[in-house]
Amino acid sequence: MELNSLLNHTSEWLKGTGPNADIVISSRIRLARNLDKFAFPQRANNKQGEEVLNAIEEKIKKLDYLKGVTIFRLLGMDSVDKQFLVERHLMSLEHAQKSDSKAVAIEEEEVASVMINEEDHIRMQVVQSGFNLFEAWNIANKIDDSLSKELGIAFSPEWGYLTACPTNTGTGMRGSVMLHLPALVMTRQIDRVLAAIAKLSFTTRGLYGEGTQASGNFFQVSNQVSLGHAEEEVIENINGLIRQIIEQENQAREVLLSRNKPVLEDRINRSMGILRSARIISSQETIELLSMVRLGNDMGIIKDIDRRRINELFILTQPAHLQKMDKKKLSSVERDIKRAELIRNKLNLV
Repeated sequence: MELNSLLNHTSEWLKGTGPNADIVISSRIRLARNLDKFAFPQRANNKQGEEVLNAIEEKIKKLDYLKGVTIFRLLGMDSVDKQFLVERHLMSLEHAQKSDSKAVAIEEEEVASVMINEEDHIRMQVVQSGFNLFEAWNIANKIDDSLSKELGIAFSPEWGYLTACPTNTGTGMRGSVMLHLPALVMTRQIDRVLAAIAKLSFTTRGLYGEGTQASGNFFQVSNQVSLGHAEEEVIENINGLIRQIIEQENQAREVLLSRNKPVLEDRINRSMGILRSARIISSQETIELLSMVRLGNDMGIIKDIDRRRINELFILTQPAHLQKMDKKKLSSVERDIKRAELIRNKLNLV
């Protein structure tokens, strides 16, 4: 698989299918693992890091559960290419910042990916479209079992899987759900919801995970603690919370329709109008307008564009994707012009 071939593929997290796909964008399971005979990445020198990378690379290529896997080493990779992988949620911002002894393995459907030598030796993730954490866990568990048979994994009978960050010790698992919550934002209930999430020992992040702020009404909710809980228990706890948030978002949407329908329709149609006519548009404005258009589609107010095409625009309009499509580096102004042109083309209104 060539990196450029991903441009013509819809990422799993943007397919717009699966349970509750009008509110839940995607479900993700991430597992942190370390090899038992090597220093953790923060303590490893370059030679040790390279040994870990070679050992993991060799085993990953043989796994049946990583169909058509391609391994991309980050050393020497262009900065646009690394940002491209971050935008597709295939690796973290932290992983892209330092390239020595690092790689990311990606299977052909972009459902599963493995970062090598991030904060831990192995950061495996499985993504499913919609509200589908248990299915993501089933896939991740099979990959984990296969890798564990091939590699000695750092594990304590008392503490569970040993990880670089103590909050991951235990199961080494983080379950996260990406939510689109525009109605809770518009009805000014979102702060109360986020405060309740924090009190329940869950964390909320933005579209690109740790260190990012919510934008476009997207919120990523995940567990904070993995020690002392079985994987299924962690997932069921997350599921219970997400069901409550879905119910509150649906109620907020009903309120908007019943009490402020003209205002709601005006805001949604204005957003579509700007996207269809703009000749220059920033990334931030794009994601905010697309959020409203997606809400309009989900609520039946906009009917001439499907959810999947809207979702694709969220990623294709990101800076690295625009530059990959244009096959050259672009200035900020050039990207804003290309972004507006792409949106008009995708909406068939050139």
